[in-house]
Amino acid sequence: MNKASSVKVRFAPSPTGFLHVGSARTALFNWLYARRVSGKFLLRVEDTDRARSKDEFLEEILESLKWLGLDWDGEPVFQSRRAPLYNSCAKKLMDSSAAYEKEGAIHIKMPAMKLKVNDIIHGDIEFDTSLIKDQVIIKSDGTPTYNFAVVVDDSDMGITHVIRGDDHISNTPKQVVIYNALGIPPPKFCHIPLILGLDRSRLSKRHGATSIRDYKEEGFLPEALVNYLCLLGWSPGTDREMMSVEEVINAFSLENINKTAAMFDINKLQWMNGEYIRAMDDAKLAGLIIDALKKENLLKEEFDRNWIGNIVRLFKERLRTVYDFIDAADYFFKEIIEYDPDGIKKFFNKDTKPALEKLITKLETATVFDVQSIETVIRSLADELGVKAAKIIHPVRLAVTGKTAGAGLFETLALLGKSRTIGRINFSILKFF
Repeated sequence: MNKASSVKVRFAPSPTGFLHVGSARTALFNWLYARRVSGKFLLRVEDTDRARSKDEFLEEILESLKWLGLDWDGEPVFQSRRAPLYNSCAKKLMDSSAAYEKEGAIHIKMPAMKLKVNDIIHGDIEFDTSLIKDQVIIKSDGTPTYNFAVVVDDSDMGITHVIRGDDHISNTPKQVVIYNALGIPPPKFCHIPLILGLDRSRLSKRHGATSIRDYKEEGFLPEALVNYLCLLGWSPGTDREMMSVEEVINAFSLENINKTAAMFDINKLQWMNGEYIRAMDDAKLAGLIIDALKKENLLKEEFDRNWIGNIVRLFKERLRTVYDFIDAADYFFKEIIEYDPDGIKKFFNKDTKPALEKLITKLETATVFDVQSIETVIRSLADELGVKAAKIIHPVRLAVTGKTAGAGLFETLALLGKSRTIGRINFSILKFF
Protein backbone atom coordinates (compact mmCIF):
# COMPACT_ATOMS: atom_id res chain seq x y z
CA MET A 1 0.00 0.00 0.00
CA ASN A 2 1.11 3.51 -0.81
CA LYS A 3 2.52 5.95 1.71
CA ALA A 4 1.40 9.54 1.22
CA SER A 5 4.10 12.15 0.74
CA SER A 6 1.68 15.03 1.38
CA VAL A 7 -1.73 15.67 2.87
CA LYS A 8 -4.51 13.68 1.25
CA VAL A 9 -8.16 13.82 2.27
CA ARG A 10 -11.20 12.24 0.74
CA PHE A 11 -14.94 12.56 0.39
CA ALA A 12 -16.68 9.21 0.12
CA PRO A 13 -20.39 9.47 -0.76
CA SER A 14 -22.71 6.50 -1.25
CA PRO A 15 -24.84 6.88 -4.41
CA THR A 16 -28.02 5.82 -2.61
CA GLY A 17 -29.61 9.29 -2.56
CA PHE A 18 -29.05 12.93 -3.41
CA LEU A 19 -26.20 14.90 -1.82
CA HIS A 20 -27.41 15.93 1.64
CA VAL A 21 -26.42 19.33 3.01
CA GLY A 22 -24.58 17.64 5.90
CA SER A 23 -22.54 15.52 3.51
CA ALA A 24 -21.84 18.58 1.39
CA ARG A 25 -20.49 20.40 4.46
CA THR A 26 -18.21 17.40 5.14
CA ALA A 27 -16.97 17.51 1.55
CA LEU A 28 -16.45 21.26 1.87
CA PHE A 29 -14.33 20.98 5.03
CA ASN A 30 -12.19 18.28 3.39
CA TRP A 31 -11.81 20.40 0.26
CA LEU A 32 -10.97 23.56 2.21
CA TYR A 33 -8.29 21.79 4.23
CA ALA A 34 -6.73 20.24 1.13
CA ARG A 35 -6.64 23.57 -0.66
CA ARG A 36 -5.34 25.36 2.44
CA VAL A 37 -2.29 23.08 2.76
CA SER A 38 -1.85 22.40 -0.99
CA GLY A 39 -2.85 18.80 -0.47
CA LYS A 40 -5.06 16.47 -2.49
CA PHE A 41 -8.84 16.17 -2.30
CA LEU A 42 -9.83 12.70 -3.51
CA LEU A 43 -13.24 11.28 -4.30
CA ARG A 44 -14.29 7.73 -3.48
CA VAL A 45 -17.67 6.29 -4.42
CA GLU A 46 -18.81 3.79 -1.79
CA ASP A 47 -21.10 1.74 -4.01
CA THR A 48 -20.83 -1.76 -2.60
CA ASP A 49 -24.58 -1.73 -1.86
CA ARG A 50 -25.51 -2.61 -5.43
CA ALA A 51 -29.24 -2.85 -4.69
CA ARG A 52 -29.50 0.77 -3.47
CA SER A 53 -26.72 2.39 -5.50
CA LYS A 54 -28.09 4.19 -8.54
CA ASP A 55 -26.33 5.91 -11.45
CA GLU A 56 -28.74 8.85 -11.26
CA PHE A 57 -27.76 9.48 -7.64
CA LEU A 58 -24.07 9.35 -8.51
CA GLU A 59 -24.60 11.79 -11.37
CA GLU A 60 -26.48 14.17 -9.08
CA ILE A 61 -23.78 13.98 -6.39
CA LEU A 62 -21.02 14.75 -8.87
CA GLU A 63 -23.01 17.60 -10.43
CA SER A 64 -23.77 19.07 -7.00
CA LEU A 65 -20.09 19.00 -6.03
CA LYS A 66 -19.18 20.72 -9.30
CA TRP A 67 -21.95 23.31 -8.79
CA LEU A 68 -20.52 24.10 -5.35
CA GLY A 69 -17.05 24.46 -6.89
CA LEU A 70 -15.59 21.48 -5.02
CA ASP A 71 -13.24 20.07 -7.64
CA TRP A 72 -11.47 16.82 -6.85
CA ASP A 73 -8.01 15.60 -7.79
CA GLY A 74 -7.66 12.63 -10.11
CA GLU A 75 -10.35 10.15 -11.07
CA PRO A 76 -12.99 8.90 -8.59
CA VAL A 77 -12.31 5.53 -6.95
CA PHE A 78 -15.19 3.02 -6.99
CA GLN A 79 -15.39 0.46 -4.21
CA SER A 80 -17.38 -1.90 -6.42
CA ARG A 81 -14.28 -2.36 -8.60
CA ARG A 82 -11.87 -3.17 -5.77
CA ALA A 83 -12.92 -6.64 -4.64
CA PRO A 84 -9.48 -8.21 -5.29
CA LEU A 85 -7.84 -5.71 -2.93
CA TYR A 86 -10.37 -6.36 -0.15
CA ASN A 87 -10.01 -10.12 -0.55
CA SER A 88 -6.22 -9.86 -0.45
CA CYS A 89 -6.30 -7.90 2.80
CA ALA A 90 -8.84 -10.26 4.32
CA LYS A 91 -6.60 -13.22 3.44
CA LYS A 92 -3.67 -11.46 5.10
CA LEU A 93 -5.71 -11.14 8.30
CA MET A 94 -6.78 -14.79 8.09
CA ASP A 95 -3.17 -15.92 7.57
CA SER A 96 -2.05 -13.98 10.65
CA SER A 97 -4.93 -15.43 12.71
CA ALA A 98 -6.27 -11.90 13.28
CA ALA A 99 -9.46 -12.96 11.50
CA TYR A 100 -11.47 -16.14 11.12
CA GLU A 101 -14.30 -17.51 9.01
CA LYS A 102 -17.70 -18.27 10.49
CA GLU A 103 -20.91 -19.13 8.64
CA GLY A 104 -19.40 -18.05 5.33
CA ALA A 105 -18.37 -14.61 6.59
CA ILE A 106 -14.92 -13.42 7.71
CA HIS A 107 -14.69 -11.81 11.15
CA ILE A 108 -11.85 -9.85 12.72
CA LYS A 109 -11.07 -10.51 16.37
CA MET A 110 -11.61 -7.54 18.63
CA PRO A 111 -8.91 -7.41 21.33
CA ALA A 112 -9.78 -6.62 24.93
CA MET A 113 -7.92 -3.35 25.53
CA LYS A 114 -8.21 0.34 26.26
CA LEU A 115 -7.75 2.05 22.91
CA LYS A 116 -6.90 5.74 22.84
CA VAL A 117 -7.44 7.75 19.66
CA ASN A 118 -6.34 11.36 19.32
CA ASP A 119 -8.91 13.42 17.49
CA ILE A 120 -7.91 16.82 16.07
CA ILE A 121 -11.12 18.41 17.39
CA HIS A 122 -12.03 16.31 20.42
CA GLY A 123 -8.58 15.46 21.71
CA ASP A 124 -7.95 12.01 23.21
CA ILE A 125 -10.95 9.66 23.03
CA GLU A 126 -10.67 6.33 24.87
CA PHE A 127 -12.54 3.19 23.85
CA ASP A 128 -12.89 -0.14 25.63
CA THR A 129 -12.70 -2.65 22.78
CA SER A 130 -13.69 -5.51 25.09
CA LEU A 131 -17.21 -4.07 24.81
CA ILE A 132 -17.18 -4.44 21.01
CA LYS A 133 -17.96 -7.83 19.53
CA ASP A 134 -15.88 -9.35 16.73
CA GLN A 135 -16.62 -7.52 13.48
CA VAL A 136 -17.56 -8.98 10.11
CA ILE A 137 -15.15 -7.67 7.48
CA ILE A 138 -16.28 -9.76 4.48
CA LYS A 139 -19.94 -10.74 4.31
CA SER A 140 -21.09 -14.21 3.28
CA ASP A 141 -21.97 -12.81 -0.17
CA GLY A 142 -18.33 -11.77 -0.62
CA THR A 143 -18.81 -8.00 -0.26
CA PRO A 144 -16.73 -6.02 2.25
CA THR A 145 -18.35 -4.32 5.22
CA TYR A 146 -18.16 -0.55 5.56
CA ASN A 147 -15.50 -0.43 8.28
CA PHE A 148 -13.21 -2.86 6.49
CA ALA A 149 -13.49 -1.28 3.03
CA VAL A 150 -12.89 2.18 4.52
CA VAL A 151 -9.63 1.08 6.14
CA VAL A 152 -8.35 -0.72 3.05
CA ASP A 153 -9.30 2.15 0.75
CA ASP A 154 -7.99 4.97 2.93
CA SER A 155 -4.70 3.16 3.31
CA ASP A 156 -4.38 2.29 -0.36
CA MET A 157 -5.27 5.85 -1.41
CA GLY A 158 -2.72 7.31 1.02
CA ILE A 159 -5.31 9.26 3.00
CA THR A 160 -3.54 11.19 5.77
CA HIS A 161 -6.54 12.87 7.42
CA VAL A 162 -10.03 11.42 7.81
CA ILE A 163 -12.41 14.37 8.23
CA ARG A 164 -15.95 13.19 8.79
CA GLY A 165 -19.04 13.64 10.96
CA ASP A 166 -19.30 12.98 14.68
CA ASP A 167 -21.66 10.09 13.94
CA HIS A 168 -18.59 8.11 12.80
CA ILE A 169 -16.79 8.32 16.15
CA SER A 170 -18.22 4.92 17.13
CA ASN A 171 -16.69 3.40 13.97
CA THR A 172 -13.22 4.66 14.81
CA PRO A 173 -12.12 1.95 17.30
CA LYS A 174 -13.28 -0.80 14.95
CA GLN A 175 -11.28 0.73 12.13
CA VAL A 176 -8.17 1.32 14.25
CA VAL A 177 -8.19 -2.33 15.28
CA ILE A 178 -8.22 -3.28 11.57
CA TYR A 179 -5.37 -0.85 10.84
CA ASN A 180 -3.33 -2.37 13.66
CA ALA A 181 -4.05 -5.93 12.51
CA LEU A 182 -2.89 -5.04 8.99
CA GLY A 183 0.22 -3.35 10.38
CA ILE A 184 -0.75 0.02 8.91
CA PRO A 185 -0.48 3.36 10.75
CA PRO A 186 -3.95 4.92 11.05
CA PRO A 187 -4.55 8.36 9.55
CA LYS A 188 -5.29 11.40 11.71
CA PHE A 189 -8.94 11.61 12.65
CA CYS A 190 -11.05 14.77 12.72
CA HIS A 191 -14.70 14.35 13.63
CA ILE A 192 -16.75 17.44 12.86
CA PRO A 193 -20.01 18.36 14.62
CA LEU A 194 -23.32 17.38 13.10
CA ILE A 195 -25.77 19.90 11.66
CA LEU A 196 -29.04 20.18 13.59
CA GLY A 197 -32.19 22.22 13.14
CA LEU A 198 -32.85 25.21 15.40
CA ASP A 199 -34.96 22.88 17.57
CA ARG A 200 -31.81 20.76 18.03
CA SER A 201 -33.35 17.80 16.19
CA ARG A 202 -31.75 16.06 13.24
CA LEU A 203 -31.87 18.18 10.10
CA SER A 204 -34.94 17.40 7.98
CA LYS A 205 -37.24 18.90 5.38
CA ARG A 206 -39.11 20.92 7.99
CA HIS A 207 -35.95 22.94 8.64
CA GLY A 208 -35.59 23.76 4.94
CA ALA A 209 -34.33 21.86 1.93
CA THR A 210 -31.97 19.00 2.73
CA SER A 211 -30.24 18.19 -0.57
CA ILE A 212 -27.95 20.45 -2.59
CA ARG A 213 -30.20 19.80 -5.57
CA ASP A 214 -33.12 21.30 -3.63
CA TYR A 215 -31.19 24.48 -2.85
CA LYS A 216 -30.15 24.84 -6.46
CA GLU A 217 -33.73 24.42 -7.67
CA GLU A 218 -35.00 26.93 -5.09
CA GLY A 219 -32.74 29.63 -6.45
CA PHE A 220 -29.82 29.69 -4.03
CA LEU A 221 -26.40 30.69 -5.34
CA PRO A 222 -23.49 28.25 -4.90
CA GLU A 223 -21.25 31.03 -3.53
CA ALA A 224 -23.77 31.86 -0.81
CA LEU A 225 -24.37 28.22 0.09
CA VAL A 226 -20.63 27.52 0.37
CA ASN A 227 -20.17 30.65 2.50
CA TYR A 228 -22.99 29.60 4.82
CA LEU A 229 -21.96 25.95 5.09
CA CYS A 230 -18.37 26.78 5.99
CA LEU A 231 -19.64 28.80 8.97
CA LEU A 232 -21.66 25.84 10.26
CA GLY A 233 -19.23 24.52 12.82
CA TRP A 234 -16.21 26.61 11.84
CA SER A 235 -15.21 30.15 12.64
CA PRO A 236 -12.53 32.36 11.09
CA GLY A 237 -11.87 33.79 14.55
CA THR A 238 -13.73 37.03 13.83
CA ASP A 239 -17.36 38.11 13.59
CA ARG A 240 -17.10 38.38 9.83
CA GLU A 241 -19.71 36.38 7.91
CA MET A 242 -19.47 37.32 4.23
CA MET A 243 -16.32 35.67 2.89
CA SER A 244 -15.16 34.62 -0.55
CA VAL A 245 -13.93 31.07 -1.08
CA GLU A 246 -10.35 32.35 -1.34
CA GLU A 247 -10.68 34.17 1.99
CA VAL A 248 -12.10 31.07 3.66
CA ILE A 249 -9.28 28.89 2.31
CA ASN A 250 -6.66 31.31 3.65
CA ALA A 251 -8.28 31.38 7.10
CA PHE A 252 -9.31 27.72 7.35
CA SER A 253 -7.90 25.35 9.97
CA LEU A 254 -9.18 22.12 11.44
CA GLU A 255 -8.36 23.35 14.94
CA ASN A 256 -10.95 26.13 14.60
CA ILE A 257 -13.81 23.70 14.03
CA ASN A 258 -16.27 23.69 16.92
CA LYS A 259 -16.88 20.64 19.09
CA THR A 260 -20.61 21.26 19.42
CA ALA A 261 -23.36 20.72 16.85
CA ALA A 262 -24.03 23.47 14.33
CA MET A 263 -27.52 24.99 14.08
CA PHE A 264 -28.96 25.28 10.58
CA ASP A 265 -31.04 28.44 10.13
CA ILE A 266 -32.80 28.71 6.75
CA ASN A 267 -33.58 32.38 7.38
CA LYS A 268 -29.89 33.12 7.86
CA LEU A 269 -29.08 31.29 4.63
CA GLN A 270 -31.77 33.25 2.79
CA TRP A 271 -30.40 36.52 4.16
CA MET A 272 -26.88 35.62 3.05
CA ASN A 273 -28.12 34.56 -0.37
CA GLY A 274 -29.86 37.90 -0.72
CA GLU A 275 -26.60 39.68 0.08
CA TYR A 276 -24.85 37.73 -2.67
CA ILE A 277 -27.66 38.53 -5.12
CA ARG A 278 -27.36 42.26 -4.38
CA ALA A 279 -23.61 42.10 -4.96
CA MET A 280 -23.96 40.17 -8.21
CA ASP A 281 -23.41 41.70 -11.62
CA ASP A 282 -26.78 42.73 -13.11
CA ALA A 283 -26.20 40.89 -16.38
CA LYS A 284 -25.23 37.67 -14.61
CA LEU A 285 -28.27 37.84 -12.34
CA ALA A 286 -30.52 38.52 -15.32
CA GLY A 287 -29.09 35.41 -17.00
CA LEU A 288 -29.97 33.25 -13.98
CA ILE A 289 -33.46 34.72 -13.83
CA ILE A 290 -34.00 34.19 -17.57
CA ASP A 291 -33.07 30.52 -17.06
CA ALA A 292 -35.60 30.30 -14.21
CA LEU A 293 -38.31 31.99 -16.29
CA LYS A 294 -37.70 29.51 -19.11
CA LYS A 295 -37.90 26.61 -16.68
CA GLU A 296 -41.27 27.89 -15.46
CA ASN A 297 -42.44 28.36 -19.06
CA LEU A 298 -42.89 32.09 -18.48
CA LEU A 299 -40.79 33.27 -21.43
CA LYS A 300 -41.68 33.12 -25.10
CA GLU A 301 -39.05 32.04 -27.59
CA GLU A 302 -38.35 35.67 -28.46
CA PHE A 303 -37.90 38.11 -25.59
CA ASP A 304 -36.33 41.48 -24.90
CA ARG A 305 -33.28 40.86 -22.72
CA ASN A 306 -32.90 44.58 -21.93
CA TRP A 307 -36.54 44.77 -20.78
CA ILE A 308 -36.03 41.79 -18.48
CA GLY A 309 -32.79 43.34 -17.22
CA ASN A 310 -34.70 46.47 -16.24
CA ILE A 311 -37.27 44.40 -14.34
CA VAL A 312 -34.48 42.49 -12.58
CA ARG A 313 -32.86 45.75 -11.47
CA LEU A 314 -36.22 46.94 -10.15
CA PHE A 315 -36.52 43.87 -7.89
CA LYS A 316 -32.87 43.10 -7.15
CA GLU A 317 -32.79 44.69 -3.69
CA ARG A 318 -35.84 42.68 -2.62
CA LEU A 319 -34.66 39.20 -3.61
CA ARG A 320 -33.40 36.52 -1.25
CA THR A 321 -33.38 33.76 -3.88
CA VAL A 322 -33.53 33.73 -7.66
CA TYR A 323 -37.02 32.24 -7.49
CA ASP A 324 -38.23 35.10 -5.31
CA PHE A 325 -38.23 37.02 -8.58
CA ILE A 326 -40.74 34.60 -10.08
CA ASP A 327 -43.09 35.05 -7.13
CA ALA A 328 -42.68 38.82 -7.06
CA ALA A 329 -42.71 39.65 -10.77
CA ASP A 330 -44.70 36.88 -12.47
CA TYR A 331 -47.35 39.38 -13.63
CA PHE A 332 -44.86 40.83 -16.13
CA PHE A 333 -44.77 37.48 -17.93
CA LYS A 334 -48.39 36.29 -17.60
CA GLU A 335 -51.40 37.42 -19.57
CA ILE A 336 -53.82 36.23 -16.90
CA ILE A 337 -52.88 37.09 -13.33
CA GLU A 338 -54.24 36.01 -9.96
CA TYR A 339 -55.61 38.57 -7.51
CA ASP A 340 -54.97 38.67 -3.78
CA PRO A 341 -58.41 38.05 -2.18
CA ASP A 342 -57.55 40.03 0.93
CA GLY A 343 -56.40 42.89 -1.26
CA ILE A 344 -59.71 42.86 -3.11
CA LYS A 345 -61.62 43.26 0.17
CA LYS A 346 -59.27 46.00 1.36
CA PHE A 347 -58.70 48.15 -1.72
CA PHE A 348 -61.66 47.63 -4.07
CA ASN A 349 -64.70 49.54 -2.79
CA LYS A 350 -67.46 51.85 -4.07
CA ASP A 351 -65.05 54.75 -4.47
CA THR A 352 -62.49 52.72 -6.42
CA LYS A 353 -64.34 52.25 -9.71
CA PRO A 354 -64.83 55.94 -10.59
CA ALA A 355 -61.23 56.69 -9.60
CA LEU A 356 -59.93 53.92 -11.85
CA GLU A 357 -62.15 55.02 -14.71
CA LYS A 358 -60.84 58.59 -14.47
CA LEU A 359 -57.27 57.26 -14.36
CA ILE A 360 -57.84 55.29 -17.56
CA THR A 361 -59.03 58.45 -19.28
CA LYS A 362 -55.95 60.36 -18.18
CA LEU A 363 -53.57 57.56 -19.16
CA GLU A 364 -55.17 57.12 -22.58
CA THR A 365 -54.55 60.77 -23.41
CA ALA A 366 -50.98 60.76 -22.09
CA THR A 367 -48.45 61.22 -24.89
CA VAL A 368 -45.55 59.99 -22.75
CA PHE A 369 -45.65 56.85 -20.60
CA ASP A 370 -42.57 56.92 -18.40
CA VAL A 371 -41.99 56.91 -14.65
CA GLN A 372 -42.25 60.68 -14.23
CA SER A 373 -45.34 61.16 -16.38
CA ILE A 374 -47.15 58.23 -14.69
CA GLU A 375 -46.41 59.67 -11.26
CA THR A 376 -47.64 63.09 -12.36
CA VAL A 377 -50.93 61.65 -13.67
CA ILE A 378 -51.63 59.60 -10.52
CA ARG A 379 -50.75 62.36 -8.07
CA SER A 380 -52.76 64.94 -10.01
CA LEU A 381 -55.75 62.60 -9.97
CA ALA A 382 -55.40 62.21 -6.20
CA ASP A 383 -55.37 66.00 -5.81
CA GLU A 384 -58.41 66.27 -8.07
CA LEU A 385 -60.32 63.73 -5.98
CA GLY A 386 -59.11 65.26 -2.72
CA VAL A 387 -57.53 62.03 -1.47
CA LYS A 388 -54.03 60.92 -0.58
CA ALA A 389 -52.04 59.38 -3.43
CA ALA A 390 -52.05 56.02 -1.59
CA LYS A 391 -55.81 55.83 -2.18
CA ILE A 392 -55.04 55.60 -5.89
CA ILE A 393 -51.73 53.76 -5.77
CA HIS A 394 -52.92 50.70 -3.80
CA PRO A 395 -55.97 49.90 -5.99
CA VAL A 396 -53.96 50.46 -9.17
CA ARG A 397 -51.20 48.12 -7.95
CA LEU A 398 -53.77 45.44 -7.22
CA ALA A 399 -55.50 45.98 -10.55
CA VAL A 400 -52.38 45.65 -12.70
CA THR A 401 -50.29 43.14 -10.66
CA GLY A 402 -52.81 41.21 -8.56
CA LYS A 403 -50.63 41.95 -5.53
CA THR A 404 -50.82 44.38 -2.61
CA ALA A 405 -47.09 45.05 -2.35
CA GLY A 406 -44.11 45.14 -4.63
CA ALA A 407 -41.59 47.36 -6.31
CA GLY A 408 -42.28 51.04 -7.01
CA LEU A 409 -45.65 51.37 -8.76
CA PHE A 410 -44.63 54.07 -11.24
CA GLU A 411 -41.58 52.06 -12.36
CA THR A 412 -43.75 48.94 -12.55
CA LEU A 413 -46.35 50.56 -14.81
CA ALA A 414 -43.66 52.02 -17.06
CA LEU A 415 -42.17 48.55 -17.59
CA LEU A 416 -45.58 46.95 -18.12
CA GLY A 417 -46.34 49.54 -20.79
CA LYS A 418 -49.32 51.74 -21.51
CA SER A 419 -51.45 49.15 -23.30
CA ARG A 420 -51.12 46.39 -20.70
CA THR A 421 -51.60 48.82 -17.82
CA ILE A 422 -54.84 50.23 -19.20
CA GLY A 423 -56.02 46.77 -20.24
CA ARG A 424 -55.56 45.35 -16.75
CA ILE A 425 -57.26 48.28 -15.04
CA ASN A 426 -60.20 47.83 -17.42
CA PHE A 427 -60.28 44.10 -16.73
CA SER A 428 -60.37 44.70 -12.98
CA ILE A 429 -63.26 47.15 -13.34
CA LEU A 430 -65.27 44.59 -15.32
CA LYS A 431 -64.36 41.68 -13.01
CA PHE A 432 -64.73 43.21 -9.56
CA PHE A 433 -67.25 46.04 -9.82
